[in-house]
Order: sequence, then structure tokens, then C-alpha cells
Amino acid sequence: MDNNIQQDINVLIKRRYEELELLKQKGVEPFAYSFDVDSSSEDIMKNFKEDEKRKIKIAGRIMAIRRMGKASFAHIQDHKGRIQLYLKKDDIGDSYDNFKLMDIGDIIGVEGYTFKTKTGEISVHATDLQILSKTLRPIPIAKETTDEQGNKTIHDQFADKELRYRQRYVDLIVNPHLKHIFIKRSKIISTMRSYLDSNDYLEVETPILQPMYGGAAARPFITHHNTLDTILYLRIADELYLKRLIVGGFNGVYEISKDFRNEGMDKTHNPEFTMMELYVPYKDYEWMMSFVELMINNICTKVFNKIDFEYDGKILNFSTPWKRISMIEILEEKTGLNVLSTTYEDLKKAAIKFGIETKLLETKAKLIDEIFSELIQPELIQPTFVIDYPLELSPLAKKHRFKTGVVERFEGYVAGREICNAFSELNDPIDQKARFEDQVKMREAGDDEAHQIDDDFIRSLEYGMPPTAGLGIGIDRLVMLLTNQTSIRDVIFFPQMKPEIKI
Repeated sequence: MDNNIQQDINVLIKRRYEELELLKQKGVEPFAYSFDVDSSSEDIMKNFKEDEKRKIKIAGRIMAIRRMGKASFAHIQDHKGRIQLYLKKDDIGDSYDNFKLMDIGDIIGVEGYTFKTKTGEISVHATDLQILSKTLRPIPIAKETTDEQGNKTIHDQFADKELRYRQRYVDLIVNPHLKHIFIKRSKIISTMRSYLDSNDYLEVETPILQPMYGGAAARPFITHHNTLDTILYLRIADELYLKRLIVGGFNGVYEISKDFRNEGMDKTHNPEFTMMELYVPYKDYEWMMSFVELMINNICTKVFNKIDFEYDGKILNFSTPWKRISMIEILEEKTGLNVLSTTYEDLKKAAIKFGIETKLLETKAKLIDEIFSELIQPELIQPTFVIDYPLELSPLAKKHRFKTGVVERFEGYVAGREICNAFSELNDPIDQKARFEDQVKMREAGDDEAHQIDDDFIRSLEYGMPPTAGLGIGIDRLVMLLTNQTSIRDVIFFPQMKPEIKI
């Protein structure tokens, strides 16, 4: 930060501490215990009547002040919006003198009545004013100017991305329109939960700290339990525990949870993210594709009242059914190779030909995944199910009942991004153990995201798991799509950041 700016801020902070002491000397409590709010800015605006001086109690943060001797105007911002206040010394007495020691950012409570100013602005005429929280640090306030041509310029805007993510509390104060994104996020999750509940699926909770991680290809976060003197892992997925509950006899279980993967950060990845996982007995991946289409369509119509969404300059349509394409076929169209029968070396040559870095792709499965991600995924704009994945990419999915070398799996892609993953779940304990052993070989070959052998999970399958369809949906990415946000950090209140450097 510029030294001159920091000096200016320090002066403002010093002044606010002085005002705080003066308020205390006057016997004013600058950090109140409560205030009996009975109205919001939105409520006042919507229900205003010209011939009614409606008595109200409202609280909010001061966002603008215009002082004029024995009368002043101010704007406060509450959780619903902004509204103007009219403050007159003759009406509020000593409170008006206290108001002189208040600043932009201070939180106040006001009693008064509604009226409309000569300029036609619906306002609150204060009859009493109380400070509820004295702000000791100045908030950045954007100022807007308009030139003769009508062009608007915003000055002093709180726009630095890193600062906004790091100080989300300030971001939400000065950019209140962003609350809309997070309100929609909450409604998307609650609508999804309601849809799952209406289908008689049970919401459950499974361990975050696990003695063995699994259910996905990812590196875990590692911690230590002092009493047990053992290493534990933050879960990378809920899958293996939820399937244990299917073994136990539940008729469909789901969890909306935080998962953790110790991987890189970019526009679609945050180490801590929100997933919804669902497991339904006696169903398969074909049934699950239809279920996903209907559930997301339901979210679109219930939360947004539409199925067409603008995203990053494109129009996405979530009508049903979604397009379906075979991973094997689309890769052969693009590379000329059948990835099931071709060798690792030939696949590597193809990747290099297309400019794909292969240095860290030690296995055929990694090569297939990277070629697909680079060549095919960006082209999947409209909602699309990619089906029938190679066996080595899916250690937890059932082999295809008709096609050799592939499994019954799909991933849903929209705007070039994966939003869900689903299987006809593998319920053969002998096959599952063999798949885990193959994963161990991949780990020994250098794949540090390959699965471990989970003996307890295999034991649970030996007690018998019915045919089951499983699904995982990335909540953060779904919210990004439906709210037109291109970075995952814009849909997470507090995204992961590098530690703040203190100077």
C-alpha cells in the first residue's frame, strides 16, 4: 500500500478513537447490546404511503452523511438495501450532538416516521438516534461521477480481487450487490436438499477425519490425533462411508459436505469445497443421468424461474434431455487412436503431437485423462454427459455390462467444466479388491493420487451391497454456472489464500 495512503488511514483511525473516547465521556455506550428493529429499508420502500407517517425502528450502517448545521441527511445500509435519514437537532436533541461524533461505517439505530422529501425520495424522519457500534477503521467508499457525455466513473472502489477475498466482510459492505450471489447459493443448496428429501432420500453425516482416505483420485491433507497417536486424513470424498450405509440397508442416502483435496488452486479449484453425494440402491448410471437432469432443471426453475443462463458470454440451456457422448468415441475422433487398445507410448506420442506436456503423466490413465481435459472438455459448452470411461480411470465403478474395457460411469460437463460424476457402483468385493491392487501398482509407478486398499470397505462389500447408483455434484461449480461467475473464489465466502504478509 502507498505510504501516503497508509498515513491518511492512520489519521482517520486516530480520529475515530478520539471520537470513541468523547462518546464515552458523554455517557454514551458506543457498543450497544441490542436494538428493537421492526422494519427494513426494502419494507419501507415497498409499503410507503403518501398520506401515512408510519412509525418505524430501523438499524443499519451509515454509508453517506450530508451535514447542514442543525439538520443533516444520512444514508444507512441494512441487509435489504439503503434508505435516507433526515436528522434534526430540534427533534432528537442531544443525540444530534452525538451524531457529530459519528462517521461513515458506524452502525446506528433510528426511531422515526416515513415521509417523502421535496425531491421525491422516500426517507425516515428521525425522532431518536442511538449508536450501536462505533467503527474504528474507515471503510472504503466508492464515489461515482458523471461527465458531460453521461459516462460514469467510479473512484476509490474496493476492487482489488485479493483484498476483496481476504477481507470479505469489507467486500460485502461496500459491494452489497454481491450478497445476491451468496443468497442464490444458499437457495440452490436448500432447493437441492428439498428435492432429495422429496424423493425420500435420507440426509446423513459421515466422518471428516478418516483413518484412510478414498472415493476419489486426490492427495489428502494429513493431521495427527494426539490421544490415539495416529495419522488421520481430511476426507477427499464421502463415497466409501455412504456406500457402507447402503450395505446397512438404507433406501438412499446423501450428504452435502465439505471435502478437502491438497491440490493446486485455480479458477475452478479450491482446497476446501462443497460436494453433494447421493447413493440409491437398485438403480444404475442410466437412471442417475435422468435424475441429475431433472434435479438441476428443478433448481433452475425454482430458484431462478428460467432454464436459460448467460455464462461467460455464452447462453446455456438446461432443458432435458442432455446430450450424451462416449469418451472412447470422442477421443478416437480427435486423436485417431482407440485409447482402449493403444499402447502407453503411442498415446504419449499423440499427446506430444497436440502440445500436451507429458512429463508428469506416468500412467496410461493419466494420459487419457489429460488428453480428454485438453482436447475435448473445453468444447463441451451445453450440458453434456460423457459416458463409458476406460476401466483404469474408474476403480469404483462397475464394468460395463455390454462393452469391454469400459465402466458404467458418466460425468456432466457444462461450459467446459465438470460439475458431476456418477457410477453404477462396483459391488463385487473380489473385483473391488483387484481394482485397489491395480491402484497400488499405479501408485508405485508414480501416481500419488491413486487409491489405497481400504480393507474395511472391501469387508463391507463382502456382506453384500445391492446394485447402486452413486453421484457427486460440485456445489461450487454449479453455483458458478447459475450465477455467471468465472472464478470459484467468487462463490465461496472465504476462499483459501496465502498467509497475509505483515510488514
